[in-house]
Amino acid sequence: MRKALKFCHTLGGVGLLGTLITLIIVLALLPDPLQDIHGYAALTELIDRLARWVLLPSLALTLVSGLLSIGAVTAFHSAGWAWLKLATGIVMFEGTLLAVQGPIQREAKLTRQFLNGDLESSALAGSFDTISYSIVVLGSVAVANVVLGIWRPRLGRRRALSAQVAEE
Repeated sequence: MRKALKFCHTLGGVGLLGTLITLIIVLALLPDPLQDIHGYAALTELIDRLARWVLLPSLALTLVSGLLSIGAVTAFHSAGWAWLKLATGIVMFEGTLLAVQGPIQREAKLTRQFLNGDLESSALAGSFDTISYSIVVLGSVAVANVVLGIWRPRLGRRRALSAQVAEE
């Protein structure tokens, strides 16, 4: 069970970080919608599909397998690094939904509305700059999670106990 959870957690992390990197690359290639609306629409659709079909499932797999690992492995119950990974996992979840997934879906919807003739072109390309910054921040948090999982620093009670003993 432990190895299966570790495999799922690693697989989800690879998918998550890989998708974040792919999104940054595609966003860098995104043309100006006023110059090439069809190229913009195609890449916006690609970005939306990557976020829906790869990013969110990878995030879910990583979070669920991480939570199950903390619950299943008693050594993780008192490991400060595991609880720090849990906290940063919550940041990843909320950040991905609020700062990446939501704005990507809105921009894709606006692009589809423009192509249908229901919207002016001035309403497009409003949120992709902030999405890029959010992806970089979330990617940094994901890398920090990988570092915590590999390095496993001793955090928490032991440090507090050693500080207390040093004072006495």
